[in-house]
Amino acid sequence: MSPWLIAAIVVLVLLLVWMLLESRTSRPDGYYLKQTHPYRVLMAYIMPTRNESYVLFDATVKAEKLLEYVEESKEAFEADISHCTVAACARGQAENPTMNNFVSGRRLYRRKGIHLSFSMKRKAMNKKAKIAVVKKRIKPGENFRQFCERVNASINVQRSDKVTSHDKEYRLFNMVPRPGLMFFAWFFRRLDHFGLLPGFFVLPDGMFTSMFVANLGSLKMGAGYHHLYEWGNCPLFLMVGQVEERAVVEDGEVVVRKILPLRFTYDERIDDGLSARFGIETIVRTLEDPYRYLGCLKGDGSDELPLCTEEQSMEGPPT
Repeated sequence: MSPWLIAAIVVLVLLLVWMLLESRTSRPDGYYLKQTHPYRVLMAYIMPTRNESYVLFDATVKAEKLLEYVEESKEAFEADISHCTVAACARGQAENPTMNNFVSGRRLYRRKGIHLSFSMKRKAMNKKAKIAVVKKRIKPGENFRQFCERVNASINVQRSDKVTSHDKEYRLFNMVPRPGLMFFAWFFRRLDHFGLLPGFFVLPDGMFTSMFVANLGSLKMGAGYHHLYEWGNCPLFLMVGQVEERAVVEDGEVVVRKILPLRFTYDERIDDGLSARFGIETIVRTLEDPYRYLGCLKGDGSDELPLCTEEQSMEGPPT
């Protein structure tokens, strides 16, 4: 057989395999959205990466009620501004489901369930302390108190001397020579592009998430604008700053308010700016009146509202 014929056959086989892989739409963490507007389909080809697709939004929260709520909740279930912000983001996702879309392999997906990640110092205010990432799925019917108890259990593990599964993974990868790391990073991204990265790898990873929250206020810092990681498929990043006093105009008069600054980075390929506006408004509304939207302080169960209902949880395919 001619070498040219063999080469042609190899090329055709590789082309067929590539076409079959590109036609694959299933993923362990998302449902493929078939009914996508042609314009939004095209956006994923014109802007194939998250960091050429992001939009920046600023928002402010009148923080007086939030600070009072946090002070009261410390005695009940140890909540702070970080807990409240992550819970508010859960409500934002639940009430605005298109905010839970993501782009992978140049296709638009709806995430299976609401998953939120946030970062924390393993030892507060310690420059040498490692950064830990906690990722939590919002359980249908779970209220804010129950969510805080789950989060605090994870934080206690992260801040202990216990070696976590992530620590073991980092140590393993640090043992791999540089060329090996370069190859594995490329290989895993290719697998993810085709939806072949297995669920046991994707689901625990903090970058495969509905939204990432970083509270710099806990470090006495202001909020910056954060990039979107190309690893994973996180389409939203929120940075929270330190509560500060600002002069604001209310009813034509200048007054001083305690303000919590929020800065969002948003992948515009997942949906239009109107959805971003509604999602951000939900987050701000929740933080400005946590007694109403987070509750769980009365003790009689009358204010224990779920962060998301079964219908809002997005555990099943979108209709």
